[in-house]
Amino acid sequence: MTLELLVNEDWLPVCDRSELIPGRGVAALLPDGRQVALFLDRGARPYAIGNRDPFSGAQVLSRGLIGTHEGRAFVASPLLKQRFDLATGACLDDEQVSVPSFTVRAA
Repeated sequence: MTLELLVNEDWLPVCDRSELIPGRGVAALLPDGRQVALFLDRGARPYAIGNRDPFSGAQVLSRGLIGTHEGRAFVASPLLKQRFDLATGACLDDEQVSVPSFTVRAA
């Protein structure tokens, strides 16, 4: 089963779902040069957000730790530990900061 992202109103295949391990992220390069961080939560729900940590500028969010806060799945940046909601990309520690989020489907 292939995971696809909705990018610019088109579905883009990014990887096979079997390549993801629940609780761990992987990075993928989009055709326009952006990086995305792909995750499966412990319930096997897929998520995709931008891979760039807006606080450090490094492409590292795919290497962060995932968890939940008040029922919301998040990834904590491995550098400065800010948490980003995996569904919306909103920073849970600074409401003025966010990363792009992408709609994901299995096809």
